[in-house]
Amino acid sequence: MWQSVQGALTPYIFSPLTVLSCLFFVALYGLGAWRLWQAGRGPSPWRIASFLLGVLLCYAVMHTQFDYYARFMFFMHRLQHLVLHHLGAFLIALANPIPVFMAAFGRWRLPGLAMAWRPLRRILFDPVVATVLFVGLIFFWLWPAVHFDAMLSLPRYELMNASMLVDGVIFWLVILDPRDPQKAGTSGFGVRFMMLLGALFPQILLGAYITFSPPGLYDVYSVCGRAWPIDPATDQVLGGVFTWIPPAMMTVLGALVVLRLYLHYDNQRG
Repeated sequence: MWQSVQGALTPYIFSPLTVLSCLFFVALYGLGAWRLWQAGRGPSPWRIASFLLGVLLCYAVMHTQFDYYARFMFFMHRLQHLVLHHLGAFLIALANPIPVFMAAFGRWRLPGLAMAWRPLRRILFDPVVATVLFVGLIFFWLWPAVHFDAMLSLPRYELMNASMLVDGVIFWLVILDPRDPQKAGTSGFGVRFMMLLGALFPQILLGAYITFSPPGLYDVYSVCGRAWPIDPATDQVLGGVFTWIPPAMMTVLGALVVLRLYLHYDNQRG
């Protein structure tokens, strides 16, 4: 049994960058949380658990045997991106990690880094930019010609996965920011609802298009061979469904969190 577990956790292709990135952000979060606890304002246990679970899920789909199946089955690839772009990114953003990361640097923040981060954050965290990137990258990487090249090139494949994770975290950080928008100057709750609607319908349309298109839309999986003896039409239909329904459910979950935040601050003002 242990050998089976060990085999499942062994990466299909070892990526030092993936391992180091996960260790770096977990260590950075731990240091920041420890410093905030010393100041009497550390993150709650559920936020810590949310962050660690999100990182663990993203690592699992990128750097275990799951990655092998994601490379040779279209519907497993869509499950992989569902975690990176939605579930894992959602859990990481729900933990509100930026204040914890900032606390980790403490007095050692580099002035140049801070100066570069402010305008970059204004651009990336702009609601229009965040929404366009969130939806646009899904369409870009699922464009059949682009997808074909990405699945046959290790650097492009890793760039695809990394971009989906980073972009997903940025989008959900804007949506799930727990601060009062009026005091923090963040996106208002109405804007966040519009962002969710703007992301919802294009994903539904794309998922429906993949589901009901003739088989062979993503023929790279036929060229390379599938991990399981599954009919190509079934593989494509399942991939389309996973592009369509679970992301829509995550959007509804995000809307419920935003509604809860709105009611909380509305009661405080009242």
